[in-house]
Amino acid sequence: MGILKIEGVTHWSIGVNNLEESEAFYGDLLGLTPMGRLGNSVMSCFNVGDHNILLCEREQPVEIGADGDHRVHHSFTVSPETFVQACKVFDERKIPIADLIYRGQGFFTGRELYFFDPSGNRLELRDPTWSQGMPEPAFEEIVKS
Repeated sequence: MGILKIEGVTHWSIGVNNLEESEAFYGDLLGLTPMGRLGNSVMSCFNVGDHNILLCEREQPVEIGADGDHRVHHSFTVSPETFVQACKVFDERKIPIADLIYRGQGFFTGRELYFFDPSGNRLELRDPTWSQGMPEPAFEEIVKS
């Protein structure tokens, strides 16, 4: 048991290079609900499920993959249909794909698509319905299905 009792998460912040471009990516492409910009206009809040995500415009842009830590990412749960649709849309729009993983064991099982937002943040779409023993098509095969 911790010393303090945290009651919930207010929001998670994601650093972005260009706020307008990122608002379109997270709102129009990923479908998160825009809640509006904060008073200083360099932060924009989005909601998904019970979570708020605050996009914070960086003072200095960062290039894709510049942080070098491939473990740090933000993950979103999707349906199997949305997972396939995302693969096709990401391919069409040339969204950089980092990896497609089929995870049969561990805490978060399922198929996971890792990709980058326009600011170089590593994101994940996770389909938890996939389980070990199911087919494991490559990204290109999903795109062509």
